[in-house]
Amino acid sequence: MRAFLHGRRQLACVLFLSLFSLAAAAMECIVPAKPGGGMDGACKMMRKSLPANPGKEGADVRISYLPGGIGAVAWSSVVSQRRGGPDTLVTFSGGSLLNLAQGKYGQAAVSDVRWLAGVGADYGMIAVRSDAPYKNLRQLIEAMRRDAGKITIGVSGTVGSQDWLKVALIARRANIDPRNFRFVALEGGGDSFTALQADHVQMISGDASEAAAYIKEGKFRVLAVLSEQRLPGPLADVATAREQGYDVVWPIIRGFYMSAQTPDADYRRWVAIFDQTMASEEFQRQRAASGLYPFAMTGAPLTEYVRKLVEQYRKQSQELGLVR
Repeated sequence: MRAFLHGRRQLACVLFLSLFSLAAAAMECIVPAKPGGGMDGACKMMRKSLPANPGKEGADVRISYLPGGIGAVAWSSVVSQRRGGPDTLVTFSGGSLLNLAQGKYGQAAVSDVRWLAGVGADYGMIAVRSDAPYKNLRQLIEAMRRDAGKITIGVSGTVGSQDWLKVALIARRANIDPRNFRFVALEGGGDSFTALQADHVQMISGDASEAAAYIKEGKFRVLAVLSEQRLPGPLADVATAREQGYDVVWPIIRGFYMSAQTPDADYRRWVAIFDQTMASEEFQRQRAASGLYPFAMTGAPLTEYVRKLVEQYRKQSQELGLVR
């Protein structure tokens, strides 16, 4: 009997590993942006982490790029079934959820797709040059209160973007109208730090993972991170905005969704694959190397998390007059 049970366990293990290998080998990962950047990085991180092909480095994952409309083209293609299938995943970020909340994907709803896995998180941050007179967020906000137009703020994107909203929410907590601030739209985190170093802007709103890489140069000072608690690693000594009296938390999750037409069996298969992968030491190494912080959620809990976050973004956008 013991031998029989042992044999069944071995068979179950072999079947699961075979399923794991076949699923990942057939995987297509759609990046709704141009190559480079965080969403591309999420696909590449999973390609290195999925243990699908023994003897090779990572899984056989085909990455496809489908930019346009800040993610709207990829969303529409999957929802309309022009693209997608039981082994096609689309990567998303907190910015994708913000665009969904603001109606930038048209008459779209959270339920239009199947939310598969959240694989990591980043957080907002506020930074200045290391020679700036501001030692903390409160000093910066008080200077902006005295003369809102004196300090130019660099953000990725335009009015209503994630970086813009981070500053606007802090301003609201300080009873300051963000419409009085001077914003400069930049192309991304790299451009933001370049503009800050050149003094084209005096502060920037960006992501903690970007800041962790740049502060090593000693040219910048991070005044606050927008996380629930202090972050590990290079930013461990940076106080949260909440600690400094501004109750603003801005998580930036990265993850994957699938077509709503994906059969239940395939969806459950992929949930199991991600649960297994994210519990591995290799995945945790790859996540850290990608500059992301721990966040692991799949299936129904992730779907509910996304629903609440989109609703939160919608309310925040309404408060700031960005949507009706």
